[in-house]
Amino acid sequence: MTGAFLAGVVAGYGVAVPVGAIAVLIAGLTARTSLRVGAAAGLGAATADGVYALIAVLGGAALAGAIAPVAAPLRWAAAAVLLLLAAHTAWSALARPATVRDTDRTTPAAAYLGILGLTLLNPATVVYFAALVLGRGGEGGGGWFVLGAFLASASWQLLIAGSGSLVGRFLTGERARLITALVSSAVIAALAVALVA
Repeated sequence: MTGAFLAGVVAGYGVAVPVGAIAVLIAGLTARTSLRVGAAAGLGAATADGVYALIAVLGGAALAGAIAPVAAPLRWAAAAVLLLLAAHTAWSALARPATVRDTDRTTPAAAYLGILGLTLLNPATVVYFAALVLGRGGEGGGGWFVLGAFLASASWQLLIAGSGSLVGRFLTGERARLITALVSSAVIAALAVALVA
């Protein structure tokens, strides 16, 4: 039980810690809105990681093989969504007056569902978890592995959201918000291109 939980924790941090498009989205969203919205977005990403850990424990190698034929279209879909988000973030920063930009109306529920959906577009996560389960001889540890993976991912995503909130407090000026929105858009677009390159 403890071994499976710790294996899940290590696996959860392994998939969550590399800073990619989702982390940038969570930090940027939190900086523009609130910690509550950013935390909800982070929990959306952690939920997706937990779902994929559960799928890997239940299906393992069979699922990894089934996803392989659609991995490329899913990568393209994820890249397209990321490019749209990057364009929206940049357009919003450039086109909206400061009063609107300072009162982003994103709700915690919308942030949670949006990031959950986007994170689920990454089939590499289930392949990663399946490889770990298979590496343990097919003994994933069941619910303890899944719980460990979810909690590790959630703690990391909440750290990212907290960092975004802290940055948002220091970058409250009009020019700083514009620059951070444009930098965030550029990073997200670059990560989208890297997905399909």
